[in-house]
Amino acid sequence: MAVSGLTMVLYLLAHMYGNLKVFSGQAAFDDYAHHLRTLGMPFLPYSGALWTIRAVLLGSVLVHIYAAVALWSRARRTTTGGGGRRYQSTKAARGVQRTYASFTMRWGGVIVALFIVYHLLHLTTNTIHPGGASSSSYQRVVSGFELWWVVFSYTIAVVAVGFHLRHGFWSAFATLGFNTSVRRRRHLNVAATVVALVVTVGFLVPPFSILLGWVG
Repeated sequence: MAVSGLTMVLYLLAHMYGNLKVFSGQAAFDDYAHHLRTLGMPFLPYSGALWTIRAVLLGSVLVHIYAAVALWSRARRTTTGGGGRRYQSTKAARGVQRTYASFTMRWGGVIVALFIVYHLLHLTTNTIHPGGASSSSYQRVVSGFELWWVVFSYTIAVVAVGFHLRHGFWSAFATLGFNTSVRRRRHLNVAATVVALVVTVGFLVPPFSILLGWVG
């Protein structure tokens, strides 16, 4: 669960960087999209590196989902279906301390998974094209985000990703043994919050800039 999640975090950061290329104009953005398909040539075939990245990402998603279901099933068996009191603290009601991010992990993951399918159909395969079809990656992004309802649905998904990241990043490093002291836990909390905010803001800046007419 932890390793597959961190693999996807690395991908999100790289993807966010690519999205910000939209501020460099159509030529730069389309060149970047083309470069992803020629990466590694001639040692790799056309789109070879891109398909390798996709395969690793798909594997991480499937492992992550399997781990989530397995852990949920194990928790159900252990607590005879009643759920567990995971984050125990005298500071919270009934002795259970939960953040909103941890509370929404499962349904947030479902929202993100459904959005990924829509996102791929829109901006990768060009199967659906709100705003109009185009062979230009830049034009598909701009024409799509000029529609308020596309930006609205995108915002919901990105916020869900942010909450998922906030708890997931912390939980992953805690699982890997980085929360062995109060100081480390404090640093881990700060790091998780920073990563979640950077990814959330980084993904939301381009669509809102397009919607407001600052890009396009």
